[in-house]
Amino acid sequence: MPPPTQAARSTGPALELLVHGVGGTTPQEMLVDPRTVRVTGDPTAAIYRRSGDIDAERHPERYRDRPIPEAYCWSNLTSGNGSRALWLLLLPFMVINLAHWMRPAATGRPRTVRLYGALVRLVALSLTVLLTAAACEVALDLTAWQCAGVAACSDQRSWLGFLSAAQGGWWSQPGRRLALAALVPTALVGLLWYLSNRTWSAYESQRPLTGTVPDDDDSAGTVPAEPLRPALGRPGFWFGRRLVARLRAAHTAAGFLTVTASVAGAAARHDRAAAGSVPAVYGRVIEALLVLGGLVVLWVVCRRGRSERRLDNRLDRAVTTCLPGFALTLLVLASVHAAWSRPGWASSGTLPGDVTFPVVTLAQGAFVVALAAVAWRLYRCGPEPRTVMRGLGGPSVAMLACALGGVMTGGVAQRVADWLDGPGSPGMGRSAVIDGPPVLLSWQASVIPVLLVLLLLPGAALGVRTYLAARRLEPAVDAEYEERRPDPARTKQIARTRATAALTDSAPGIVGLVSGASLLLGAGAVGGAWASGQVPGLAMDGSSPFVESVAEAAQSTGSWMIGFGFLVFVACGRRAYRDASARRTIGILWDVGTFWPRAAHPFAPPCYAERAVPDLASRMSGWTASTRGRLVISGHSQGSVLAASAVWQLPAGTRRRVALLTYGSPIERLYGRWFPAYFGPAQLHGLHRSVHCWRNLWRATDPIGGEIRLGEESGPEVDRGPLKDPLVYGRTLEHPLPEPVLGHSDYQADPVFAQERAALLERLTPLLPQQADEPRQELREAPGGPPGTAG
Repeated sequence: MPPPTQAARSTGPALELLVHGVGGTTPQEMLVDPRTVRVTGDPTAAIYRRSGDIDAERHPERYRDRPIPEAYCWSNLTSGNGSRALWLLLLPFMVINLAHWMRPAATGRPRTVRLYGALVRLVALSLTVLLTAAACEVALDLTAWQCAGVAACSDQRSWLGFLSAAQGGWWSQPGRRLALAALVPTALVGLLWYLSNRTWSAYESQRPLTGTVPDDDDSAGTVPAEPLRPALGRPGFWFGRRLVARLRAAHTAAGFLTVTASVAGAAARHDRAAAGSVPAVYGRVIEALLVLGGLVVLWVVCRRGRSERRLDNRLDRAVTTCLPGFALTLLVLASVHAAWSRPGWASSGTLPGDVTFPVVTLAQGAFVVALAAVAWRLYRCGPEPRTVMRGLGGPSVAMLACALGGVMTGGVAQRVADWLDGPGSPGMGRSAVIDGPPVLLSWQASVIPVLLVLLLLPGAALGVRTYLAARRLEPAVDAEYEERRPDPARTKQIARTRATAALTDSAPGIVGLVSGASLLLGAGAVGGAWASGQVPGLAMDGSSPFVESVAEAAQSTGSWMIGFGFLVFVACGRRAYRDASARRTIGILWDVGTFWPRAAHPFAPPCYAERAVPDLASRMSGWTASTRGRLVISGHSQGSVLAASAVWQLPAGTRRRVALLTYGSPIERLYGRWFPAYFGPAQLHGLHRSVHCWRNLWRATDPIGGEIRLGEESGPEVDRGPLKDPLVYGRTLEHPLPEPVLGHSDYQADPVFAQERAALLERLTPLLPQQADEPRQELREAPGGPPGTAG
């Protein structure tokens, strides 16, 4: 890596490093030129220039009045080839990973911070178990145990003929059917392990710019140790190899152990209930080893969090190698034990001993409640008014991850059961040939219509509030543009756009409402399933006709809705696999959700910032060191978050030659409120003090970007806005056609953009050695300079 930039007597050329935002874009669009050349990088992420600017450093006289434009294109990290769309099916894993980073900002509470991280990792582990249990439910219970064991079901499925109990073949015994069906969830767990390992090598194994320092056994995680060095600026923040490897081993082992429990549980129960050819002690030994493996997995998950103050480069060979191997070996032994001949064994009802879904659901509820208590305690240590939901954003998002996992896994089980049962309704006992999935899944599906009804009222209130806000904004719009004869339709369009953009600030309330309702309704579903032991439609038999009809309607509607939701996910992934434009739209979700490293769930989609941030930091440090020139890093939307994160990673000498220009930026509006420990006021004030100058452009019509809100106490003002949008109200001689309302896009089309970029470069010009030691003096004098130069 290049050394920190030294202060130079010659200001040298100027470079503008452009970083695009969500959804991705091409270098041709960023540089407004069809002829571009890749300067450095690979097809996944690279720096581009116009072909005419490739030798710009050799001819600085050509660029006296403008900077050299460069574009960093990182869109292929999130929305590149078609196979990337399949990550959509792992949405719950991505959401729970976000919850890890949403903890409230608190100092001096290392044990509480570690407890918060451990609880999030436990919720993440439960999601892996839930996904594997759903695969076991489909393959082992519904297919191998129930359908293959009933002639009325297996006769309708020719591909189940060799497993059918009615044919009496070698595979017809229940234990052998279970051992064979176990290949499906085992292959799923193996695929997740492979994807996690491959994507780490492809996207996240980028060493940070500041080099390596020795590892230690510090597991304090994200506890600030250097008050002037925020978490995003620490050497190991974008390189968590050790933790990802440990979690990958633990989650892989947990998946194999879940399959083992499904295979071994039924065989062990049968051996204990009836004297047969297989001694019951074998089953007991397997169950004891299963409990031991589960305890080791829990110890590995809870033992260690992230180590950001040093490179987390060392691997725990014993854990990463032996733990998955032990779990897989135990699964093989359980399969051999289940496949042992038991002539008198017949399958009936649901798979015995399978209590995975109730246990996982109860554990998730307990973990979320405990996480809320820990988050509230952290928030009380240093309350920050801008933090969403008073510090409960992380627990709320964790609850949403559990709800998404329940919808997706329950949807698969419900739809497969309906498909196998033909015209019958599994669980209802009316012309049904199989019992269907666990009763709890039917109860969980039944609460979905109730949840949607509960959301109708706040949704309607939000719509009315937005309409009234737009009406109140109309006089302000007319006054702003000073039109003698305003057009009511044009005024309403602008006012409505501004009011709609403000809906983003209402997201915390909606998330909190959905999470709270999901927790309460989920608890009711568990209680109803436990008390009745029947699906809601049968549990309400004997009550009033109205209650019976409502229960059956909720069950059937919820079952179809939960299945439809999963089919929508599959359809979106399939469309994105074939359609590049749809893939880019889905990529927007990943651009926001996969910014953060995989700290809670190793099977979450890969973190693109672990590649992009070192790329940007290395380019800035290398270019300024070799040319001694000035550099403006210009980031739009999510690109502004990457730009700020890269500036945090720079050595102090390099930061004095770099200016930061952000526009349409969610740094404070989204990241500052939802991730206060990393983008809170203290961290943003520190960034402003450390970078030579910073300017942020925003519009009132932008639903994503907003102000930074640092205030005058942090030095020169950062924000400029709200910018006019549209630039012109109606038709004029200069603009004969109507100007669009740009909202979140095309900030560079505004003349203010060029003005602020020039002002930043002008502020970088007087950086000479004798002034480099007095940066605060320069910052204090800036407000008195020429208009538009404050940064």
